[in-house]
Amino acid sequence: MQVDATFPVMGSTAHVTVVGGVVGLAGAARERLDDLEARWSRFIPSSEISRLNRAEGRPCLVSEETRLLVRRALEGHAVTAGRFDPTLLGAVLRAGYVDSFDRRPPRPSASGSTLRTGAHRIEVDDVVGTVRIPVGVGFDPGGIGKGLAADLVSAELVDRGASGVSVNVGGDLRVRGDAPDGEAWRIAIDDPWGRSAPVARIRLRDGAVATSSRLGRRWVRADGVVQHHLLDPDTGVSARTPVLASTVVSAAGWQAEALSKAVFLDARRGMELVDERGAAALVVLPDGLLTTRGWSVLTDVAMAGAGAGS
Repeated sequence: MQVDATFPVMGSTAHVTVVGGVVGLAGAARERLDDLEARWSRFIPSSEISRLNRAEGRPCLVSEETRLLVRRALEGHAVTAGRFDPTLLGAVLRAGYVDSFDRRPPRPSASGSTLRTGAHRIEVDDVVGTVRIPVGVGFDPGGIGKGLAADLVSAELVDRGASGVSVNVGGDLRVRGDAPDGEAWRIAIDDPWGRSAPVARIRLRDGAVATSSRLGRRWVRADGVVQHHLLDPDTGVSARTPVLASTVVSAAGWQAEALSKAVFLDARRGMELVDERGAAALVVLPDGLLTTRGWSVLTDVAMAGAGAGS
């Protein structure tokens, strides 16, 4: 039995495929993703992330899921030597991301002008169950929340009896077990220009795929300068890079998301980090493609998960 479901969540679209298991697993996946959005979205005032950002440096009791999200974000920050930074909220707000991109495009704003970065100062206490965001620091999980959500939901579906699952949350994809044909999952890596033919096709039995691209969410400032949503932690503005898109395949969605940001900002060093983590990457440049050592394995045979798991 195969069940497919598509629905809006986290300011994007989720696609869930469940192979085997009991009736209702796709519906359970939707409920769980809605639950995680309610905990994690900075656009929902009652979310735990919103409460943390309003706490003015006080520790807040939050759920296990939110503590895990913060920990994974801090791991992503450490693994990428700060190229992924979950405390860019001030810069994100100044760029105009006061509302979700699917509701309206960003517009320059003074909102968040006093917020600064400071991931190394965030504290997570799993004994007490609290997280503390320092005064003047804003936390925005961004894409890593979608990657971790795909990790959690896919694991829960397998635990409930599915023989295979694919959970895609706004482009952050996590697969486990068998595809509907009993083989590895076949995944097309979209052309960042939006042309019909994918730039690559891979096979994956257990792992995650995340792509960072500057051609999707972009806008033009009043002075005519084109901006995109991927900010450079060093400057706080749209990253200046020749990379059009970077795709990373790793064992976990949260890790693939963080590494894809590192590759996008600095292809050479980012690809070295990907190799060090036992993952694989594809970089799209205006004049061609770059790949890491592990990429060819994905295009030839099914690959089990590599690197750190969820």
